[in-house]
Amino acid sequence: MTDTGKPAPPSPGGGSPVLRSAVWIAVAILGATAVGGIALHRGESINAIWFVTAAVCVYLLGFRFYASWIAARILCLDPTRATPAERLNNGRDFVPTHRWIVFGHHFAAISGPGPLIGPTLAAQFGYLPGTLWILVGAVLGGCVQDMVILFLSTRRGGRSLGQMARDELGAIGGAAALLGTFMIMIILIAVLGLVVVNATRHSPWATSTIAATIPIAVLVGLYMRVLRPGRVLEGTVIGVALLLLAVVGGGWVDGSALRGLFDHEGLPLAWAVITYGFLAAILPVWMLLAPRDYLSTFMKLGTILLLAVAIVVLRPQVHMPALTPFIDGSGPIFGGTLFPFVFITVACGAISGFHSLISSGTTPKLLANERDIPLIGYGSMALESFVAIMAMIAATVLEPGVYFAINSPAGVVGTGADAVALISSWGFPVTEARMGDLAREMGEATLFARTGGAPSLAVGMASIFGTAFGTTFGRGMLAMWYHFAIMFEAVFILTTLDAGTRVGRFMLQDLLGNLWPRMGQTSWYPSVLLTSAAVVSAWGYFLYIGVIDPNGGVNILWPMFGIANQMLAAIALSVATGILVKSGKLRFAWVTGLPLAWLVTITTTAALEKILSANPRIGFFAAANSLQDKLAAGLLSPEKAAVAPQLIFNQRFDAWLTLFFVIVVWTVVLDMLRISARHLKGKPVPPLAETAHQPTRLESHLDDSWVRD
Repeated sequence: MTDTGKPAPPSPGGGSPVLRSAVWIAVAILGATAVGGIALHRGESINAIWFVTAAVCVYLLGFRFYASWIAARILCLDPTRATPAERLNNGRDFVPTHRWIVFGHHFAAISGPGPLIGPTLAAQFGYLPGTLWILVGAVLGGCVQDMVILFLSTRRGGRSLGQMARDELGAIGGAAALLGTFMIMIILIAVLGLVVVNATRHSPWATSTIAATIPIAVLVGLYMRVLRPGRVLEGTVIGVALLLLAVVGGGWVDGSALRGLFDHEGLPLAWAVITYGFLAAILPVWMLLAPRDYLSTFMKLGTILLLAVAIVVLRPQVHMPALTPFIDGSGPIFGGTLFPFVFITVACGAISGFHSLISSGTTPKLLANERDIPLIGYGSMALESFVAIMAMIAATVLEPGVYFAINSPAGVVGTGADAVALISSWGFPVTEARMGDLAREMGEATLFARTGGAPSLAVGMASIFGTAFGTTFGRGMLAMWYHFAIMFEAVFILTTLDAGTRVGRFMLQDLLGNLWPRMGQTSWYPSVLLTSAAVVSAWGYFLYIGVIDPNGGVNILWPMFGIANQMLAAIALSVATGILVKSGKLRFAWVTGLPLAWLVTITTTAALEKILSANPRIGFFAAANSLQDKLAAGLLSPEKAAVAPQLIFNQRFDAWLTLFFVIVVWTVVLDMLRISARHLKGKPVPPLAETAHQPTRLESHLDDSWVRD
C-alpha cells in the first residue's frame, strides 16, 4: 500500500527480476542466432523457421526495450492527460475508442500493399537484402516514426502532419510540407486503388467478399454504438462470424448464377472503389471506417497467423538464394541496383511515410489514453513488419524459376518456351510443363507474366497452406487457397484506402482553412462534403488513368509509390526531429535524425536515378524518349502505337513529379535544420504548438496509481 491508501502498482512484467532478465537474455541470444544464420547462410536452401524466429525476437526486444525507453525518456507519456478524442468528442471524427479497436483500425489502415507486394518484388535480389532491411528498418525507423508522430499529433489536438509542419517549422517548411504531403498522398491512394482493381478484376469471389464487408461493418458499428454500447466482445464475435460467412459465401457466388453481378472489368470496379472512398470519408468514423478496419484486421491477422502456423508446422525451405546476380541492376522484374532500390521497393514493411498520415490523421482522433501510444504506434508497425516477413517467405519458398516466370514481364523474357529458355539460362531452371501444372492447380489459365507481385505471393501462400494442412484441406484445395490469398491481399489494401481518403480530407481542410477558417473545421459538414469530393476526384483521376493503361498502370506508378512513400517518411521525421530540438531534447534527436539521414540519402539517390538514368528500364525520361523514337521509326505494332503517346506522357509526368518531390523534401529538411540552428542560438522560432494539459475524465482508462493528487 502507498501512503495515500491506494494499492501499490504492480511491478512491470511481474515475476522475479532475475527470471525476467534471464528470459530476455534468452530471447536476445535466440534472435541473434537466427539473424546470424540468415545473414551468413550460403547453402542450397535455408529453413523458413529461422525467418520467423528472427522476426519475433527482434520485434519483442524492440517493443520491450526501445519503445519503452522512448516512451519514458523522450515522449514522457502522461495517462492522466485528456486526448483530443476526449476533449473534442463530436461523435463523427473525434470519438474516444477502445484501445483494441483503435489498434485494429490503425493496423488495418497502415497495412496496404507495401508489406505484401514490396518484399515479393524485392526477392529479385535474393532473400537477404529485403529481410535485413525489413527487420532493421522497422525496429529503428518505421516503428519509431509511427509512435512519435502519433504522440506529437495527440499532443497537438490531432493535427495532421502538414499542419504540424506549418505550426512548428514556419511558413516555408510548413507550406512545402503541406503541399508535398497532400500531393504524395494522392499518388499513394491512387496506387492503392489500382492494386485493388487489378486484384479483383474478373474475380467474383474476391469482389463479393469485399463488398460484403461494408454492410457488415455498418451493422457492427450500429451494434456497438447504438444497440449494445460498449459490448466490444459481442460485436466482435458477430462481425467475425459474418466476415467468415462472407468468405465462404464468396466461393458460392463464384460458382452460382450471381457470378455475373460481381464479374467486372477494371473501370466499373474503379468507380466502385471511388464511390466507397467518398462514403468512407463523409460517414461518421464509428459507422463504417473504424468497425470495417477493425473487422478486416481479424481477417488479416487470422491469415497471417495461419500462415505463420503453417510455416512452423511445415518448416519449408527457402529456395531463393541469399543474393542473386540481379543485384547489379539487370533484373527482369524491375531495373535498378541493390542500392538504393531495395530500400524503395520494400517500403511499408520497414518504414512508410503513409503511416505518418494515419498517425496524424484518424488514429489520434480515436485514441482514448496516451499510454496506449506504444501499443498502437510501435506495436502496429512491428506487426505489419511481421506481415512483410511472411510475404518474403511466401515468395522465396517458390522455386526461383517459377518465381521469375510469374513475375517477369513478357516484354522482357518473352512467353512460353522463350521465357522458359531465358530464365533457365540464368541458372533458375523451369519448364513449360511445370508452369502448366501449377496454373491448373491454382485454377488459372496461365501463370506466365502475372506481374505485380500479388499472383506469385498468392501461389506461395497457397503452396504453403496446401502442403501444411494435408490432402483434404491442403493439396485438394489449392485453387481455393490461391483465390483466398488474392482476396486477402485486396482486403489488406482497401482498408488503407478508406483511412487514407479520410486523412486526405483532413489535410485538404487544413490547407483550405488558411484561406477560409470555416473550411478548416473538420466537423463542419459542407467542408466535409466539399473536401471529400475534391480528394476522391484527385486520386480517382490517377486511378482512372492507371486502369485504362494497357500495361496495367502499376508498372509506371509503383516506382513513384515507393519513392513518394519514403520521401513522405523523411518529411515526417524532419518534423519530429525539429520538435525534439525545440523541446530541449537535442541529445535525443538522433532517434529520429538517424533514420531521417538514411531516408534522405536513399530517396534522393533513387529519385535522381529515375530522372537522369539513360537506361530506359530505369529512367523515366529515357523510357519516354526510347518509346518516342520507336514510335517515330514505325517499330511499334498498331496496338502499342495507339497507346504510346499516353505512355510517353505518363513517363515524363512521373519524372517531373519526382523532381518536385525531391525539391519538397529538401526544402523541409533544410528548413528544419534552419529552425533548429536558430533555436540552439537563442533566436526566435515558431513556438511549440502543444495544447495545454487537461485532466482526463475517462476514469475507465486509468489505473488508480496514475491518478493525480
